[in-house]
Parts: sequence; structure tokens; C-alpha cells
Amino acid sequence: MTAHTPKAANHTGLDPLASRYVDVGEIPWEPTPYPGVEWKVLLKDEESGLLTALFKWAPGSELPFHEHTDIEQTFVLEGSIEDDEGEVTAGNFVWRPAKSRHVARSRNGALLLGTFLRPNRFFDKQAAE
Repeated sequence: MTAHTPKAANHTGLDPLASRYVDVGEIPWEPTPYPGVEWKVLLKDEESGLLTALFKWAPGSELPFHEHTDIEQTFVLEGSIEDDEGEVTAGNFVWRPAKSRHVARSRNGALLLGTFLRPNRFFDKQAAE
């Protein structure tokens, strides 16, 4: 099985069909390539590209211009994120179709749950490094 929770020590040695309970508090926040945006990877499948993660955005942080290569889903737990089409606030959900492109930002910070069927494609130099 290629799906896993990278930092979940309690998953070692589990039966392939066993449920994976994730103690999110034990997973450390890690930096992304983008200043002010950190994440906790909850589920990752290297083969398919599936990713579910918690994201913490500092006030004023931004994800540069990128494309969602497949459907992207975001549930905002705290704060808000926005792009040129609108803003999604705490307790609300947004999903974006495959091939949609935008710059995402958070004026006041945010905590969100994001699910990606395949990795985003970034058009900035930093993401390619």
C-alpha cells in the first residue's frame, strides 16, 4: 500500500486493511516552500498523488500562481483564504475544478483542511527547486 501518514509512528506494523487512526496533535507542523504556510500531512499516496493535509497560513501569506491538476477541496476551520473570485471563511467550503488556476492568499491567517487528488502545478521558480 502506498497511502500513508508520514509522521504517524503508531501505524508501523499494522495489517494492510487496518484503519489508520491519526493523532493530529502529535504530527509536527512543517514548512512548505511558501513563507508563512505550514502543513501537517494527514494522508499521502505517492502513486496516485492523493494528499490530505491541514494547512496553517500566517496573516499576509500567499500561494503563488498555480494550477489544480485535478479537483481540489478546502474546508476552512479558522480565518479565511481568498483569490480573485472570492473568499471562503471559517466553517465554509470551496472546491475547484481540474485545470483551474489562481493565486491564493490569507489577509488575517487561516487554518484549513485541504484534499488534492493530484499535486498542484506551480508556475513560480521557487516551487521547481
